[in-house]
Amino acid sequence: MANAQNGTRVTLHWLDRSRSQRIVWLLQECKGLDWDVKVYKRQSNKLAPPTLKEVHPLGKSPVISVESPALAKPLALAESGAIVEYLCDYFAQHLVPKRYREGKEGQVGGETESWIRYRFYMHYAEGSLMTLFLIALFMDQIKNAPVWFFVKPITQGIAGNVDRLYLTDNFKTHFGFLESQLATSPDGGKYLCGKDLTAADILMSYPLIARRSKIDDAQYPKLAAYSDMLASDEGYVASTKKIEEISGEPFKANL
Repeated sequence: MANAQNGTRVTLHWLDRSRSQRIVWLLQECKGLDWDVKVYKRQSNKLAPPTLKEVHPLGKSPVISVESPALAKPLALAESGAIVEYLCDYFAQHLVPKRYREGKEGQVGGETESWIRYRFYMHYAEGSLMTLFLIALFMDQIKNAPVWFFVKPITQGIAGNVDRLYLTDNFKTHFGFLESQLATSPDGGKYLCGKDLTAADILMSYPLIARRSKIDDAQYPKLAAYSDMLASDEGYVASTKKIEEISGEPFKANL
């Protein structure tokens, strides 16, 4: 289907030190698609520059603009999950599991387990999982904030209580869930949705690689191995090199 979209061009508007690297990985998988990346630098306050609002009103990244002879004007799409689903619909259908079992097409309950998992992880990656990691990131920033020495016990106490009362148990729940999901992957696969890499794995890659140090190898061996496998995938490695090439800066998944 990719070759049927002649004249289509996609531009990824990439903000430095962002999770947009996953979209670069996906774009590399879109065979026959003409695409490029436009880099935006964060301001001194670490926020995105106002120029991103010229692409999409939210002024956030990632966002893509799609140009096609079929479009009167470029289409702007934000939100990682929406971008991934759109690109897969037209250019990377090989990254989406088969939806229905044979003879069950269009029937409620006729979906394959691989597809049900795929649909779930397309939302889970930026929903439940990323929310947890972002809270952990904010707590780390509070712990390490440059404050007066007599204030330090207060900030560390606040962050420590959030860790103890909320983050620790939630990390156990999510990591335990992912460990069990990998142990029961369809057809004995090594990915979350089965034997083959999917766009959902690409979305899951950033938070797991960025917070790899939080995953205990002994307690969650399958999740640890899965995270390392994604980090060494040639698509992931190529996407990081592409980002470094266009931005002129080293890239590291960071949360």
